[in-house]
Amino acid sequence: MNLVPEQQRHENIKPIAGDATDLSQFSSGSFDIAFSNSVVEHLFTFENQRRMASEIQRVGKAYWVQTPNFWFPMEPHFHIPGWQWMPVHLRIAMIRRWRCGWRGPCPDPVQARKLVEELRLLSKRELKTIFPGATLIPEQFGGLVKSWTVIGGFPSNGLTGARAGEGN
Repeated sequence: MNLVPEQQRHENIKPIAGDATDLSQFSSGSFDIAFSNSVVEHLFTFENQRRMASEIQRVGKAYWVQTPNFWFPMEPHFHIPGWQWMPVHLRIAMIRRWRCGWRGPCPDPVQARKLVEELRLLSKRELKTIFPGATLIPEQFGGLVKSWTVIGGFPSNGLTGARAGEGN
């Protein structure tokens, strides 16, 4: 699912446009696996992130969700160390003047604010809150947790095996 329709490239994969926080067009348990890679951090607010998590758990019999870690010092979208910890007004001022990662410069203050506020990285605690009972698997770089993979609904001998459980 994407915000805009994409061309179908594979016979067994049907691209659709929609909103990941409202999957009401699908009944509960419609999919064997709900998969999301680096999407949940792009939803502006914790409430939107909670709604997406709820929908993933509702429509998927099992799920696999990956997202960057709020506490990793290098922000992966703007490529600025500690970006996510800076005050919003400072981040807006920076992106209005300079290219930061994949975004900017963006002189328009309204658009700059939107670019900054779109991204909200999640902590382990927040992920445990919106995915209760899930297993969190850390992806590490330099001894620090760079990102989290959240999995649930898989058989205990599957993805949530002994190594995966270390991230809880």
